[in-house]
Amino acid sequence: MITDSPATTARTRVAILFGGRSSEHAVSCVTAAGVLGAIDRGKYDVVPIGIAKSGQWVLAGPEIEGWSLKDGALPEIKAGDKTVSLAHLGGGHQLVVSAAAEVPQELGAVDVVFPLLHGPWGEDGTIQGLLELSDTRYVGAGVLASAIGMDKHFMKVVFEAAGLAVGPYVAVTDREWTVDPAKVRARVEALGFPVFVKPARAGSSMGISKVDSVEELDAAIAEAREHDLKLVIEAGITGREIEIAVLEGRGSNAPRVSLPGEIAMVDGAHHAFYDFEAKYVQGDAVALSCPADMPEADVARIQEQAALAFDAVGAEGLSRVDFFYTATGELIINEINTMPGFTPSSMYPQMWEASGLPYADLIDELIQLALHRKVGLR
Repeated sequence: MITDSPATTARTRVAILFGGRSSEHAVSCVTAAGVLGAIDRGKYDVVPIGIAKSGQWVLAGPEIEGWSLKDGALPEIKAGDKTVSLAHLGGGHQLVVSAAAEVPQELGAVDVVFPLLHGPWGEDGTIQGLLELSDTRYVGAGVLASAIGMDKHFMKVVFEAAGLAVGPYVAVTDREWTVDPAKVRARVEALGFPVFVKPARAGSSMGISKVDSVEELDAAIAEAREHDLKLVIEAGITGREIEIAVLEGRGSNAPRVSLPGEIAMVDGAHHAFYDFEAKYVQGDAVALSCPADMPEADVARIQEQAALAFDAVGAEGLSRVDFFYTATGELIINEINTMPGFTPSSMYPQMWEASGLPYADLIDELIQLALHRKVGLR
């Protein structure tokens, strides 16, 4: 069962959750392939659990090939005849496999869950709430921080309250667009073009469009609404895209920050911005420079602001904080990702690699942080 202190068995049992119901299902599978391939099997007893698009939890195979991105084909968890669930047995919560007309099979307790889920129904506080209710330790941010980090509107509200510079934007609810689309168009025009139309609660650049004129706006809004009926529309900002990887401090220590990394589109990549295809399909479309070429004073400033953003939303475990860095040295925060892309080639692990923390060690550090973090109110 789950106890109030980390397990003392020879190998810590880690359940890795991946897949999920969101449009980022495939990205989560690719992330899981990276972690499953690098986690220390001598130290950790790993239980891979896939979540199908239907929401069903199933036992996933330990092989990583099935969850990797191959030749542009997106991996997917398939629903099955047997369902995995967390059940209260013997005074604790354990993993149980059940199927129609069969006696449930107990898989035993787990020490910690590593939820490698991106997007709604995973990265947004919902899975975190389930794990909190079951007193189960887990990697990453808690319920509120996950929810704020998923909603680009409320994220910006929190950043502004913390004194961080946020670019011009408008938030558009489903009711506003349905009742008075002309008013929404006028608000967007006031931002000036180009603008970026984004689903408020999606990631991996899903549903995002760059819009250069009001004539293109309705089509971009329709595309974004396929992913979320709430939208955030941001004014285009001219500046370099700089990212910082943040890691929870040990004990009561302050958050740890990586060297800054810079994302740049490769000449000839034919992408208007850093979209889904550039991130995950066309691997040579972008280049990461770490450390980014910045004056030392600006490096210190962006690291300080990344740590401030991490604390502002109440994040735990890990986050990637993204900024625009203008020609005049202004820092404008774009967003925080409480479960950033986590494959070996993703920006977050690469920045820690450049900062002296290799991928496998980063995985270990996150699990250890989770094991020593209390559940419940903290």
